[in-house]
Amino acid sequence: MTGRNVDKIAALFPNCVTETLDEEHSRPGALVCKRAVNFDQLRQMLSGEIIEGGEAYEFTWVGKKAAIAEANRPTDRTLRPCPQESVGWETTKNLYIEGDNLEVLKLLLQSYMNKIRVIYIDPPYNTGNDFIFRDDFTRTAQEYDEALGVCDEEGNRLFKNTDSNGRFHSDWCSMMYSRLLLARNLLTEDGAIFVSIDEHEHAGLVCMMDEIFGKENYIDSVVWNKKTSAKGVPPKSMMVNIHEYIVVYAKSRDFRFTGEKRDEKADGFKNPDGDPRGPWRESNIKSTTKPVDEAFTITDPDTGRQYTNTWAFSRESLERMIREGRILWKDTLPKQKEFLYEMTNENKAIRSNWGVFDAQSTTVFLKKLMPQVHFDNPKPVSLMKYLVSVATREDDIILDFFSGSATTAQAVMETNREDGGHRKYIMVQIPESIREDSEAYKAGFINICEIGKERIRRIGAFLQKENPGADPDLGFRVFRLDESNRNDVFCPAGEYRQDMLAFLESNIKPGRTDLDLLFGCLLEWGLPLSLPCASEELEGCRVHTCVCGDGDLIGCFDEDIPDSVIRAIAKRRPRRAVFCDRGFATSPAKINAAEIFKRMAPDTRVKVI
Repeated sequence: MTGRNVDKIAALFPNCVTETLDEEHSRPGALVCKRAVNFDQLRQMLSGEIIEGGEAYEFTWVGKKAAIAEANRPTDRTLRPCPQESVGWETTKNLYIEGDNLEVLKLLLQSYMNKIRVIYIDPPYNTGNDFIFRDDFTRTAQEYDEALGVCDEEGNRLFKNTDSNGRFHSDWCSMMYSRLLLARNLLTEDGAIFVSIDEHEHAGLVCMMDEIFGKENYIDSVVWNKKTSAKGVPPKSMMVNIHEYIVVYAKSRDFRFTGEKRDEKADGFKNPDGDPRGPWRESNIKSTTKPVDEAFTITDPDTGRQYTNTWAFSRESLERMIREGRILWKDTLPKQKEFLYEMTNENKAIRSNWGVFDAQSTTVFLKKLMPQVHFDNPKPVSLMKYLVSVATREDDIILDFFSGSATTAQAVMETNREDGGHRKYIMVQIPESIREDSEAYKAGFINICEIGKERIRRIGAFLQKENPGADPDLGFRVFRLDESNRNDVFCPAGEYRQDMLAFLESNIKPGRTDLDLLFGCLLEWGLPLSLPCASEELEGCRVHTCVCGDGDLIGCFDEDIPDSVIRAIAKRRPRRAVFCDRGFATSPAKINAAEIFKRMAPDTRVKVI
């Protein structure tokens, strides 16, 4: 029973299961280990605060507990829709989210837990370049100030990691650890995460992901070459690095690559004799593993020539293959026809070395697409298209929460166009500012999100122009991370003041729209942000309907909603209905609305915000 319970904990929290000495079964001179639960780590995983306690020999660093606590700490932020910046708002299933990915991942957990098949990220490496995130890996004010202490206009820490920082590796590990913990929960049981990395942090990344995903779920460190040769002045070591890695971990052993599409010509399939069974290729029937004394003789029925050898098939199987005309009688040794239509897998297995993916063609394409923007070392689109094609199915969701200039979005759209798939993407990017002396800034792009969104727009227009008859999803909905839609109206009794009464009249922040409130409810109810939504007027009230798989969600956020509108909504018997507190002029009006739903739509879940 103990072993089974440890297995259950390992399935939920792989980083909390370790090995320890089994004193009960150890013999003198022979130590026996057993699986055990690291209860200190488990307590930390279940807490939003840092748990004090000793730390043992393990892959650890200063700030690791703080990173775990940060991942577990709830967020009070929300995602605000931006229809005016979107393309095909009403119909698209794709999402582009602006904001710190740590907070965004926490919000996505409510709607997308166990729903993302593939996550790909290209995080900032520790190469001496800055990367900026609002993380607080330190605890005291003194440590806070020492760790560069740069804040934005809202007082959030903007964390820049350079090789001049004494906590160079620790801060990078903390930044990645909290995000990977959250990302694992988003994956489907047969999902996987792909992380691009170079040699600087490859070892640390593998150690972290061993803890978070479990060593048994390590697939491989895929190698891809960024150039074909080592040209130029050789370094002192006489070795030029021309490759990078993509570290691949599955959430469980259920993950399978979809594999490469079979190419008849490349794989040697042809049909020179017009066989009605279709293309075939030659394959050996001689065995190299069976003992020589198991050899037997087969005979060519046309010539009578006999061949004695150890065969890979039984006598009965070979006789059947001879009758079916599957054997090719050669002068030296017979072979068989291996037919394409009988291949066990539609696709073939892929190698761990993906070959050369030169970014030059991507750079040239982007220069034509967006001439006012200079892209520094863009990820090759061909590399991302290959990843999408061999790792995803046609209806999967792909998440990239370090989306940069949105190469992953372009790869998904182009792959869908080529194979007729309906993959959806979710791009997440922090709105990192662009240098004011750059051409992109002068052209009106103030941050990297603006570049990413415009790239997707132009790629969509380009693909539509190339193939106007196709029907891929070339749009995307834009959301922006922001503070909660609701005012914090709760204060200790002694802190209320007379001048706060006007502020307490409404619990909704000024300037928030119906769509802000509607999509905030989708997040709170754990519903996808891509749901089809429509709006209409009912007796002067604005009513919004989202079509869900298990029924509709209807929301009305107007003030003083008349009973006739409440009845009209209840008559539709939606699965969920939501209103603002301001929608009811008096407490009796709110009670009356509840009674209307009890009578006309007793199964509807009614929420008042």
